[in-house]
Amino acid sequence: MKIAVIGTGYVGLVTGTCFADTGNDVVCVDIDAEKVKRMQNGEVPIYEPYLDTVFERNIRQKRLTFTTELSSSVKSADVVFLALPTPPGEDGSADLSYVLGVADQLGDMMDKYTVIVDKSTVPVGTAELVREAVARKARVEFDVVSNPEFLREGFAVEDFMKPDRVVIGTRSERAAKIMEDLYKPFVRQGNPLIVMDEKSAELTKYAANAFLATKITFMNEVANFCERVGADVDMVRAGIGTDTRIGKRFLFPGIGYGGSCFPKDVQALARSGNESGYSFQILDAVLRVNDRQKLALIEKLKAYYGGALSGKHFALWGLAFKPDTDDIREAPALYMIDALLEAGARVTAFDPEAAENVKGRFGDRVTYSDNMYEALEGADALLIATEWSVFRNPDLAKVAAALKSKVIFDGRNLYEIDRMKAAGFHYESIGRAAVKQPHAV
Repeated sequence: MKIAVIGTGYVGLVTGTCFADTGNDVVCVDIDAEKVKRMQNGEVPIYEPYLDTVFERNIRQKRLTFTTELSSSVKSADVVFLALPTPPGEDGSADLSYVLGVADQLGDMMDKYTVIVDKSTVPVGTAELVREAVARKARVEFDVVSNPEFLREGFAVEDFMKPDRVVIGTRSERAAKIMEDLYKPFVRQGNPLIVMDEKSAELTKYAANAFLATKITFMNEVANFCERVGADVDMVRAGIGTDTRIGKRFLFPGIGYGGSCFPKDVQALARSGNESGYSFQILDAVLRVNDRQKLALIEKLKAYYGGALSGKHFALWGLAFKPDTDDIREAPALYMIDALLEAGARVTAFDPEAAENVKGRFGDRVTYSDNMYEALEGADALLIATEWSVFRNPDLAKVAAALKSKVIFDGRNLYEIDRMKAAGFHYESIGRAAVKQPHAV
């Protein structure tokens, strides 16, 4: 099948690459000529485990190509995926200008029946808006399908190749058959391919992300309460996670969620509710709690240092919003850095993949290290914001030797309390008892 993917961001690039790997002829279109040139030269512009292998294989086999030419790509395609950004506006609603701007051009370009697929995360009713935009200039038959993505950054290739489910939103039997054929190689093991109407498919994506964000946020609230009453959140998590109605996943407390999906999708769903005269009170609470949780370590630092952070030097491990990605969108680390700099502190940061992206935001106001232990040299304390595997079992002797004081504030609960106590660290985490050592000024 001939496929055009419009937009080569995270979703578009993974989508195009994985469809090419099942024998389809895929062209990815982007307006950024420099980015397209890099991809034509075999360079993957994002960090995502295993994507480079699939990417290079399909370029080599000439099943995956890149261009800035929209018209010729659409004209030759049987299916056109819109994988364009839908950033939050000032009011939290999804900005559809990129999606509708391209949709307005498609009608002129199609010369045969074409399936147009909304792959971007879009509010309920977007398929109708895309259909209207295309129809204004279309001279041939077409269908608009909603096909939301459920990709986890760090596991995106695996998630696409072996999806939990595929959701296809269309009332057209013709379009449904084409989409089913396209996805057949990915659901051979029996995972469901669910066909529903467009609005239900659009809402499914928002509902899924909002529920997961709510689950994370609830556990963070429980963790905060554990600290007040002397309970251990790890024990509570084990106790409720074994209930099959609740499940073990998304129950790990920390310093809040970030990334490209949860923050904007929760905001967008809450805003859509307001526009429809319905108030999502749970989501309003999720947004408030998550904003507060991102600065949980800062509050602990202020309590430890008596509010005096000016002149202090902090080492920060982790900048990406989660491990195995270089994505820093809405990363808690960024909010922490803002707060520390505003308080007059210095920050030296290490992240295996995301440092370059953070440099674009903070420049030389933050010092960056290429080595996790060198980042600790002379720092008053270590702060942990991302649970990269490399941080899970550090050489504590090296950590102690590099730090000015044996002090760790862990926003991801990476270490066992007993281990920190035995090593003589002052150690504070989320929802667990602090290991207190004499204060080092």
